[in-house]
Amino acid sequence: MIKWKEETIIEANIEKVWSLFKDKNIHKIMDKVEEHVLIEKQENEVGAKHRQSYREGKRVETYIVKTLAYEDLPEKKHKKVSFVLGKAFEITFSFTLNKMDDHHTKFIYEGQNKGVNFVGRAMLKLGSEKSNNKVVQEFMEKVEREALKL
Repeated sequence: MIKWKEETIIEANIEKVWSLFKDKNIHKIMDKVEEHVLIEKQENEVGAKHRQSYREGKRVETYIVKTLAYEDLPEKKHKKVSFVLGKAFEITFSFTLNKMDDHHTKFIYEGQNKGVNFVGRAMLKLGSEKSNNKVVQEFMEKVEREALKL
């Protein structure tokens, strides 16, 4: 199993940063996502489901993303989701935003990737923690860059 938890301070209002995690803006922070379609409930509800397609090179994977937690308060925003990728990995992650002041937001990105079968567990053991950390850091930087554009 791979786990991560990273945080940074973004020089932007919490509402602006939160808007990046809305369905209509998901492509701004997840550019490999080709499709993100709500198929059950509303996007701001626990239990919401989205059909998402993700491109990695020439391969496109489609899976169902389930919203496990959702909180939208003036001082704190939180969304936790989970999906199974390629019948081999269960990926769960969350975005938490804490209002520092009107112009600064603490962004916390944490999650885990665990193998759901022998193949998934073996692939995770063979994978590099360094490359996973690089993906996490790139995502954090992408969110911050996009937030500063708003």
